[in-house]
Amino acid sequence: MPQTAVTYQPQLLDPHNATPQPVSPRNGKSFKLAELYELLDCQLVDVVRVTNDLILIIDDEGKFRNPAYLNLLATYVWHQHQGTLRAAARGVDAIVGRAILCHDKQFK
Repeated sequence: MPQTAVTYQPQLLDPHNATPQPVSPRNGKSFKLAELYELLDCQLVDVVRVTNDLILIIDDEGKFRNPAYLNLLATYVWHQHQGTLRAAARGVDAIVGRAILCHDKQFK
């Protein structure tokens, strides 16, 4: 069966901006690590699954920065899609720094 193209518009969630900003992979298909390091201003990324298709790509060392900026929008998105097993993280854990919300096929 032929693969269908992913049409989800990735969004940059910046703790300094209440409005998500559309971003696109340079090659038009999927983000590469070097590109993510630049967009997220980081050196190590982590992937947080939000739904079956959507992921948040975050700065894995964001909490160690000084100052560390809480990303309210990314944290809200993550908390809204937590399953019952991880619901305990609500109100306890948060996403810090920039994040990209995208389809999981847009990161390879």
